[in-house]
Amino acid sequence: PKKQKKKKNYKNSGIIIVKSCKITRDFSFLDYILGGCQLMFTVGIDFTASNGNPRDPSSLHYINPMGTNEYLSAIWAVGQIIQDYDSDKMFPALGFGAQLPPDWKVSHEFAINFNPTNPFCSGVEGIVQAYSACLPHIRFYGPTNFSPIVNHVARFAAQATQQETASQYFILLIITDGVISDMDETRHAVVQASKLPMSIIIVGVGNADFAAMEFLDGDSRVLRSHTGEEAVRDIVQFVPFRDFRNAPKETLAKAVLAELPQQVVQYFKHQNLPPINSEPA
Repeated sequence: PKKQKKKKNYKNSGIIIVKSCKITRDFSFLDYILGGCQLMFTVGIDFTASNGNPRDPSSLHYINPMGTNEYLSAIWAVGQIIQDYDSDKMFPALGFGAQLPPDWKVSHEFAINFNPTNPFCSGVEGIVQAYSACLPHIRFYGPTNFSPIVNHVARFAAQATQQETASQYFILLIITDGVISDMDETRHAVVQASKLPMSIIIVGVGNADFAAMEFLDGDSRVLRSHTGEEAVRDIVQFVPFRDFRNAPKETLAKAVLAELPQQVVQYFKHQNLPPINSEPA
């Protein structure tokens, strides 16, 4: 209006034409869970010799008179929260780094209930029972290979992508006492898994040097495989148990699961997958 008063032939200062307008919803972790996404929880337990003989009180696998040890504490802390996001509460529990009866071959991917066709345990209690029951029947050995168990869960995560819906997300909890023997293979496995609906939580027990775990947890830099391929996203969260020994177990669970909600959302957003039961925008 001001310019029109000054200039007789003034029409306008330009026209904006909106060709198209699209409103997209930014979905939250809760939207996906309420939409029916199931978190599929698998536990991987380190039974290598560096843990010490489970009958010896100095061993990380020694079950004390209170009926607990660091492995059990980590399983309880994480499992009790994750189980609420899984409707059937049936969790595969796998071990690695031990010799198994009857032929005492080393396995890096065995069902701790000794039932390879059905490695599922009922709830966190089932995992704890299977863990306690298997200890006297296996021989701790080595090396500490992570890649078989990462690839094991990745195979199921890859199958889930065929549904092309936000229906399943896989979480692998690895509890370990230390140094990874197959670092190149593990880096490669993690980089491949970063393309899938999958996250890996590593809880380090004992007082070992966990530098390799920090390396896998790509918080400070992007993880690359030994071939130079970069991880699509950061899917590893590493937590040293010793930092939480005297803290309430909720504090451990919070640290362990800190990055999980954003990892779930980031994956499905990257794939352009809305929650299953979401209203179209």
